[in-house]
Amino acid sequence: MGTSGPTAAPSWPIAATVAGSDSGGGAGIQADLKTFSALGVHGTSVLTALTAQNTWGVRAVHALPPEFVLAQFAALQDDLPPAAVKTGMLFDRVRIAVVAEALRRHRWPQLVVDPVMVAKGGDRLLEADAITALCEQLLPLALVVTPNWPEAAVLANQPVTDPASALAAGRRILAMGPRIVVVKGGHADGPPTDLVIEAGAVTTLPGERIPTRHTHGTGCTFSAAITAHLARGRPPLEAIREAKRYVTAAIANAPGLGGGHGPLQHLPPGWPEAGPAPRGPR
Repeated sequence: MGTSGPTAAPSWPIAATVAGSDSGGGAGIQADLKTFSALGVHGTSVLTALTAQNTWGVRAVHALPPEFVLAQFAALQDDLPPAAVKTGMLFDRVRIAVVAEALRRHRWPQLVVDPVMVAKGGDRLLEADAITALCEQLLPLALVVTPNWPEAAVLANQPVTDPASALAAGRRILAMGPRIVVVKGGHADGPPTDLVIEAGAVTTLPGERIPTRHTHGTGCTFSAAITAHLARGRPPLEAIREAKRYVTAAIANAPGLGGGHGPLQHLPPGWPEAGPAPRGPR
């Protein structure tokens, strides 16, 4: 067993992902860590679950024991505390409660919540009875929440079928406690316009519709990119804009792997971006 010691101020920004593992490498912690590297931050991880999946779908899920989830938080807190953190697949209300407890205990800043509910192929990644726990225990801790239209409809408990209803749902989610809600527009007809909803302000972020089936992990990648830019010191709206630019390039340059919903290209032309110059070994 390792021992903890005094932690010096990091010379390279650290970001953490709290999420599940995707054995196909397109989503989950695999996508998050690749995104962190592409955007110039050191990535750390807290695994909540393991999945057996490929581009066709999820074959099995194994949730990790709560005490092991907490042990990962403690290990990072002792030596590699992050400047920003995101959550992805949390699977059930037990792990949501554990993660929320650890985030409050360790006071990890700049939380980005990606409310992962269903995989690209339609497989459920969050149990139905966990929605209330997510809304009550995790959303109040969040700086940014990034639901797509179906996720926003579930969180707000109201239909989302057009930009007006997406805005209404986003405002209802904002009332649950996060500072910013980004309702992603990928499920809309036409260009995918995202709505960035804050108290007293709404910003629209237009996007480019790229015709492809290789979009596995877009939500993970987008939220991880926001987290990386927050860790590098960008203000939230700028971090969201830059994350959208990155994920668009990642989709446009997808390598075309697999027979189903394939992964993105997490090192598209123009990336990686450099972080601060690291110091030599201590």
